[in-house]
This record gives sequence, structure tokens and C-alpha cells, in this order.
Amino acid sequence: MTESNMKKIAVIGAGAWGTALAQSIANAGRDVLMWAREEDVINSINSDHENALYLKGVSLNETIKATGNKNDLDDCDLFLIATPAQHVRATLEQMKERLADKPFVICSKGIEIETGNLMSEVVAEIIPDAKVGYLSGPTFAGEIGSGLPCAVTLAMESKHKELGTEIVATMGSRTLRTYLADDIIGAQIGGAIKNVIAIAAGVIHGRGMGESARCALVTRGLAEMGRLAKAMGAQKSTLMGMCGMGDLMLTCSSMQSRNFSLGVQLGEGKTLEEILGDRIAVTEGVHTAKALRVMARNNAVDMPISRAVYDFLHEDFTIEDIIEKVLDRPLRRESL
Repeated sequence: MTESNMKKIAVIGAGAWGTALAQSIANAGRDVLMWAREEDVINSINSDHENALYLKGVSLNETIKATGNKNDLDDCDLFLIATPAQHVRATLEQMKERLADKPFVICSKGIEIETGNLMSEVVAEIIPDAKVGYLSGPTFAGEIGSGLPCAVTLAMESKHKELGTEIVATMGSRTLRTYLADDIIGAQIGGAIKNVIAIAAGVIHGRGMGESARCALVTRGLAEMGRLAKAMGAQKSTLMGMCGMGDLMLTCSSMQSRNFSLGVQLGEGKTLEEILGDRIAVTEGVHTAKALRVMARNNAVDMPISRAVYDFLHEDFTIEDIIEKVLDRPLRRESL
């Protein structure tokens, strides 16, 4: 395995996912410094070795430290950006002086609502010459934080292959199996769209429509991913890996998924406002559905499932309207 000279890792964002990544990397023997805005989260990590707000019940490695002072990050060798996708732009603006000459990894999945941009396009606007990777794959924060095994994809441009190999050696471990790829567009599409498909899968489960229907929807959701990936110059084969099919399988089948569980509650009759009002963490698919509608239109791609989720969440369509609309679609030749 390639040796890594990256000894101190900064995790920007102390939500459940950022905390889980910090735990995994610290358990692999790296020094980890987390940056957070919330004073109570910082104190909880430093004093109690637990993120009681976002990852309650997981005992954190005592070597993990947290700070709210950006100056404490100056000697870090690698930055992991783990804020929600809709906050990535603001985070990069705030950290760009430090990230201009340091490698970093975007660990957020989603599409920016205001612009319809992928995270790579946001990065290109703010830090044009960035040495940046994109992490995606089927993971639940609670499981990763507890040391259970998983596999993820790290996508970096081929010109940064050597750096990507070093980052894999830095982040990867027996339990966080990290695979390097060079299709950054495909990796991001899979990680973003699966959240929208998961909401639809949850609705089917919540309405009691059966496992056959859920399986059919997930399969056609993968086809939607493939069509958009092709239109945007990505490789369809990327979506057969961890950041596509793997992530879709996990997110569309477990109540641990915020997006699937939201869909289940919607299918059972709760309103979106009721569900989100009870949640602390961001349910990214709700936001991504808006941006994906624009992205599909701009790339002339037919995405009926994603559009149905948007219509239900953000327009006046009922679940019955959506189900009828989808089932009445003409039959066509199956393809990915």
C-alpha cells in the first residue's frame, strides 16, 4: 500500500457524517481536528468525546479534537469538507485561502439549488486550480462511526492520480475501504440523485405498494441516473459501482436513510412540514429535487421519477396524482 505523508486531517463540518469520517480516520491512526460552528458541539467532542447533538451514542476516539478557530487548521495536510451540499459554497468561500494550496475532498452529496451546479462546478468557481476529490458511496454515519465496514469511491481527475492514491492511503482502512476513480461527474450524479429516488422508494413503502414496486422504481431510478450521466459526459459504468448502484441500494432500503424515511412518512400521510419540523439533520433529497429538475431540463434528459418527486414536494400534486401519472406512462424498450 502507498505510504501517506498526510499526518493531520481537518474535517470541516461536525454533523453526523463529518463526525463519522473523523472517527474512522482517527481510529486508523491519523490526527484529526474537526472545525464546527456550534460551541456546544465543540465542547461535547472535546470534553465528553461524543457528538451528542448529531451522532449521539457513539464514543469518539479521544485523540479527536474540535475547534471553532480557523487559525487552528493551518498545519493540517488534508481537508475533508463535510458540510451539507447547500452550504458548501459558503464553506469554500470561508476556507479558500487555506484550500488554495492544500488538497481537499468534498464529502457532501447534492446539487446546489440556486445555480443547479454540481459540487465540482461550485469548486471551480471559487478555487479554480483546486486539488480536490469527491467522496461518495453507500454509508450510514452511525455505522461508520461505530467501526462497521463499508466501501466508498474517491473520484479525482486523472492528472491528480498520484495525489488521489495518497489520499486513499490516508483515509482508507480495513473498515473504510476506499477505491480511486477518475469520473468525478459520474460519482457526483450517483451521490446526488439517489437521495431523490430514495424519497420515491420510501413513498411506495409507506403506501404499502409492495416490494416488487419498490424494486422496479429503484431500477428505473438507476436508468435515470445513467441517462443524465451520459448527457453530462460521465461514464455510465461509474454508476455500477459504490457511488451509483451501491449508494442507491442502501439509501432506498433502510429507515436509517433520512430520505427513505421521509418518503415513508409522506406515504403514510404526514406532511413535509411536519416531518422536517421534527428533524435536526438536513434531508438533502428535498433540496436536490429542485435543482435536479433544472439540470434535467438543461440537459434534455427525461427523468420521470425525479420529476414526480419534485411535483409532490414542491408543487400541488397529491400522491395519487403522481402514482397515476407514473403508471400511465407508455411502455418502452428497457435500457440503461
